Amino acid sequence: MQRTSASPPPQHTIAIHQVVNMLLGLEGQDAKLTLLRRAGITLALLESDLARVTQTQFARLMSALIRHHRDEFWGLGSKPVPMGTFASCCRLLVGYQKVGDAMRAGLRYYHAILPDFVPRLHVEDDVAYLRLNALRALSPKQTYAVRVFLFLSYGVICWLAARRIPVDEVVYQESEVVRRSDASRLFQASIRMSDSDWGFRFPAKWLELPVVQNLESVEEFLQQAPACLLVKYRDQSSLTERIRRLLRRYLTQEMPSLEVISDMLATTPQTLRRRLQREGQGYQMIKDALRRDVAVEYLTQSDLPLLEVATRVGFSEASTFHRAFKGWTGLTPSAYRQAHNAPAEDDV
Repeated sequence: MQRTSASPPPQHTIAIHQVVNMLLGLEGQDAKLTLLRRAGITLALLESDLARVTQTQFARLMSALIRHHRDEFWGLGSKPVPMGTFASCCRLLVGYQKVGDAMRAGLRYYHAILPDFVPRLHVEDDVAYLRLNALRALSPKQTYAVRVFLFLSYGVICWLAARRIPVDEVVYQESEVVRRSDASRLFQASIRMSDSDWGFRFPAKWLELPVVQNLESVEEFLQQAPACLLVKYRDQSSLTERIRRLLRRYLTQEMPSLEVISDMLATTPQTLRRRLQREGQGYQMIKDALRRDVAVEYLTQSDLPLLEVATRVGFSEASTFHRAFKGWTGLTPSAYRQAHNAPAEDDV
C-alpha cells in the first residue's frame, strides 16, 4: 500500500463519543451489541474515550439504528421521526428556486414533526442564523438530536447549492460538548457558547444562491444520504485542509515548523495562527490528527507490521509510536487493529 506524495490525505476519523451518543436511544445491552456488530465496531473501542471510528463504520451504524428504531432520529427524541421524512423533505426543497426559500420551507416542514425543539431562520444585518430552541428541558439524548439536526440541515443546504456554504460560527450550549465535539471540524468554524439556543451563523448572501438540484438528482442523493453528508461538502480549500495536504508529503520525516508552512503559503506565522483559530484548529492539532488518521488507515486497511506503520507516520521507533498512538486513541496500535478488524455482521 505504498503512497506517493501526490496521494490524497486519508479520510478523517470520527470520535467515539459520537457513537456513544448515537446509542443513547437504545434500551438493552443485547440490542447495542447487535447494532455495533453490524457496523463492525467492538466494545473495546467504546471503552476508550479517545478512540476513533472510520466513516464507513459510522455510516453503517447510522443505517442500522434507523432500521432498528424505525425512527430517522435513532430513538433520541421523545417521539419518533417517521421513516421517509427526510426523503419527503428533500423532494419538497428541490421545487424552490433559491436556497433561502428552500431552507425556510424545510424548517416549516420539520417544525410540525420535531417533538422537542423548534428550528427557525433569522436574518439580521446580513447574517443568517439557523437557530434551534428547546420546547422543554432536554435530556442528553434529546440534546444530541438537536446537534444531529444541525449537522443534517447544514449538509442539505450545501447539497441544494452544490457547494459548501461557509459558516462563521457554531452555537452550542454545553461546555463539555465543546471540549469534545467534532463540530468545529465538520463546520470548519469556531464554537461559541450560549445559554438559550443552538445553531450556526453564515453570511445571508448565500441564501440567494440558486437551488441547482432537481427531482432526478434528489433520488440519486437519497441513495447515499444522510451518511454521505459526512464528507461530501468538506471545504478542500480551507486552510486546515491545505495544511493537511502539505504535511502529508512529510509524514515519513520531520514535519516542517509553523514558520516553514507559513512561507509555503506566503503568509506570516501570526496570520496563519489567527486563520487557523477561526477554523477552530491549531497547527499541532492538525499534525497530530493527520498522523493519527494515517495510522488508523494503515492499521485497519492493511496488514503492515507495526514497525512499518510507525515508520510511515514518522516514527523511527515502535515504542515511541506506541506511546503516541495510545495518547491519541486510548489504545495501543495492536489493540486498535484487533478492535477494528471485527467484521460487520453483513460481511460475516
